[in-house]
Amino acid sequence: MTADIALPKDWDRSGLPGWAYFSQELFELECETLFKTHWQFVCHVNEAADIGAYVTFDVAGERALVIRGHDGILRAFHNLCRHRGSRIVPEARGVCNKAMVCPYHGWAYNLDGGLRGIANRDSFPPMQAEKWGLKPLEMEIWNGLVFIRFQAGPQPSVAEVLARFDDEIAPYDLANMVPTDSNSMDDLLPVNWKSVRDVDNEGYHVRQAHPGLHQLYGDGYFDEPYVNGTSRSVGTFNEAYGHRWSVRKYREILPEADRLPLHQRRQWIYFGMFPNFVLGLYPDSVIYYQEVPQSAEQTVQRGMCYRRAKESREMKAARYLSGRIDRDTAEEDQMLMVWSCEATKSSAYDGVILSDLEYGVKTYHDHLRQLLPVMEQPVPPKPGQMAHVNDTLLAKGIE
Repeated sequence: MTADIALPKDWDRSGLPGWAYFSQELFELECETLFKTHWQFVCHVNEAADIGAYVTFDVAGERALVIRGHDGILRAFHNLCRHRGSRIVPEARGVCNKAMVCPYHGWAYNLDGGLRGIANRDSFPPMQAEKWGLKPLEMEIWNGLVFIRFQAGPQPSVAEVLARFDDEIAPYDLANMVPTDSNSMDDLLPVNWKSVRDVDNEGYHVRQAHPGLHQLYGDGYFDEPYVNGTSRSVGTFNEAYGHRWSVRKYREILPEADRLPLHQRRQWIYFGMFPNFVLGLYPDSVIYYQEVPQSAEQTVQRGMCYRRAKESREMKAARYLSGRIDRDTAEEDQMLMVWSCEATKSSAYDGVILSDLEYGVKTYHDHLRQLLPVMEQPVPPKPGQMAHVNDTLLAKGIE
């Protein structure tokens, strides 16, 4: 795909109905249809590099943990004690020494998930240890990125979904990068998760809303639509003078990234993966961001930056500056998310009209509507009927 994207002559520019951004019943259906059955990014392998190191991830009422065993292998489990359902590891990340010990009653599990010991075992009936280990989760590692899935779903493997980006990402050697806190994000926002996607899926607003990004690559930026579960956006650096100090200095001091193809040495490239993950490739680093829905009207936006294990002082300084640009952009975007989301409840809100430059929003909505055709309805179904109406519309589409 290139920037020369032929758009249909007539396409639906109306977006999703306003009710879809605050319906708790729709949110619950989204949890079942999207977030439990589609791949969810958890961490980079080097965030759990040591024996016993773990990272947890919660979404849609589910709790996952990824932990490195004594044999050096990463595994994924439900973060759920088999006794009473307590979290086995309570923190977002940490290290277990010999075992994982439930903080509730002290049941212990080996790092490979097997049941190790039961406190006051004589108070229980006879139990076979092999049947009471932690429940495993489907896990896949792609270029060092760890994805899990709570239930089987419509997506192929992560490698298959993202295969069209293999050649473009290979020179970054992402699997051997290491995490850094220099540009991490973990923000609770008072918005529906789709408002995050709507802002991120188009660059029409860059000129007006992101002066830093516009000075960096506004003249050479384009979005490609969502196709088969992925999207791509590219920003090629401007040659013109930048008024913002961070942008001007970033372009000045950024070393030549000889490992990258020539055209990628002055580009920021973004890959989107349906439903809620974006990977950003920079000459100085690789970043991700991901929205994790908490309710119909609350979303956590999280992200992290990864750097090369051996980094020159010049590249470290460039990474600091790219992080400043990104932080400014995130704050600007979050404001837009709040404004656009709260508008859907206004008596004056009668939908949107999308520009040709916002075709990425439309194609993302198409992916949603394919699984959740109830979103095509101008008004929400009667209470308690959301799933039934959606199933009926899906069945009609198959006929």
